[in-house]
Amino acid sequence: MKPMRLISGFLTVGFWTLISRIAGLVRDILMARFLGDGPVAEAFIVAQSLPNMFRRFFAEGAFNFAFVPMFAKKSEAKEDAEGFARDAYWGMAALLTVFSLLAIIAMPVLVLAMASGFVGDERFDLAVTMGRIAFPYILFISLTALLSGMLNAMGRFVVTSAVTVLLSLSLIAGMLLADRFGWDMAYTQAWAVSISGVLQLLVTWIAVRRLGFRLPFRMPRLTPELRRLAVIAAPAVLAGGVVQINLIVGRQVASATDGAMAWLYNADRLYQLPLGVVGIAIGIVLLPELSRRLRAADDQGSRDAYNRGTEFALLLTLPAAVALVVIAWPIITVVYERGAFGPQAAIYTAQALAVYGIGLPAFVLQKVLQPLYYAREDTRSPFRFAVWSMVVNLVIALALMPFVGFLAAAIATTASAWVMVWQLWRGTRAMGAAARFDARFVQRVPRIVVASALMGVVLWGLSTWLAPQLATPGPRTAALGVIVLAGIVTYFGSAAAIGAMSMAELKASLRRGRK
Repeated sequence: MKPMRLISGFLTVGFWTLISRIAGLVRDILMARFLGDGPVAEAFIVAQSLPNMFRRFFAEGAFNFAFVPMFAKKSEAKEDAEGFARDAYWGMAALLTVFSLLAIIAMPVLVLAMASGFVGDERFDLAVTMGRIAFPYILFISLTALLSGMLNAMGRFVVTSAVTVLLSLSLIAGMLLADRFGWDMAYTQAWAVSISGVLQLLVTWIAVRRLGFRLPFRMPRLTPELRRLAVIAAPAVLAGGVVQINLIVGRQVASATDGAMAWLYNADRLYQLPLGVVGIAIGIVLLPELSRRLRAADDQGSRDAYNRGTEFALLLTLPAAVALVVIAWPIITVVYERGAFGPQAAIYTAQALAVYGIGLPAFVLQKVLQPLYYAREDTRSPFRFAVWSMVVNLVIALALMPFVGFLAAAIATTASAWVMVWQLWRGTRAMGAAARFDARFVQRVPRIVVASALMGVVLWGLSTWLAPQLATPGPRTAALGVIVLAGIVTYFGSAAAIGAMSMAELKASLRRGRK
């Protein structure tokens, strides 16, 4: 895949991920309206976060990071990639069926581990019941992730990106139906989570079959290839466990303050918008590409892919981070402040969003750097790095909690993300020329920083000038729209003018993405 095609792959995945994230934003706006930041909202957030936490553990993280490079290399070498995928699919199905049943039985323990502050009030029982309804999602979405890995390795990115919108659409439909027919809002949402998993699996299964893969049922068996897969995946599983410990630390800190769970959740959802569009797009496209390049001993191709991925990430991430920090409060008030979500909740959520914004480049750069390791089937190094990041997260969260309360969770998350990036980057020095920055990257990055800083000045000036309008419920949406539009024009105009980006390359990539 040439650099231009690589960028077009980023744009294709990024576009569909953007659609999915916009749908997710609509979902979160409706959740804020119907549930606010009260006990039912907090209970649902914990309930739906449990299967999503293990999804990152099993599917999008450990298993896929090990599976995709192996499947891509087998497919390239014509070594029965389908048989390998078939064994992995039914093995995962068996493992996660047992795991889901055990988790449903042990749901009170899981809720206690996630939010001990719920003990003794209504939030605990609500979270346990909704968690049991929503937890089967982990089975369906993990199998979906495996099938998506097959599609990505074959260069088919549209379905794997577009299918993610089904979660948000299911939840939106659930809320609208519950409001229309008087159903219990929270329980309807919990059922919608599991239903969306079934829909995503069905759509992805059809896409895989259209490529010619059948994956008929086979009794799970531990083949030599699956043993190798398990050996490679094991450190990544442990690394995923470390990441989830960080998440649990944040939830525990938040559960000690009424409403904080919802404030952090809503802030997290907003910074996940650019993170998903850029970071996920790069991770999906870059991992199979690097795996193929390494198998072909193409160091120059690997270096080009790494540099263009990093350049693309920073081009979109740095201005997004500046915007999240500078205009956090206007964004939150326009998006969330309505119905049961009041002005005070908006202020606290904006504080968390600004902190997460500082960490946004780090979260995205992790998506760029990790494929350098996983494409080499090195899952142990990221695990070691994740352990140190976990220690940083835990120490900062506990140390700052008495002074800044719930905000300690966001600060710790951001700090540990930057520590993780530093370790990942430092580890690439042993990879040789394939993981070095080239002249184009070194030339363009300072210009991206300058364009982002200029945009930040414009955003700050306009938000100060339009402060009265931003404080008024009616005009504030239009005022934010003016600010955002001015920021976009300033950034891309200045970036093109000073050579931080090439309009010709962007147009060529867009043309390829449409084909």
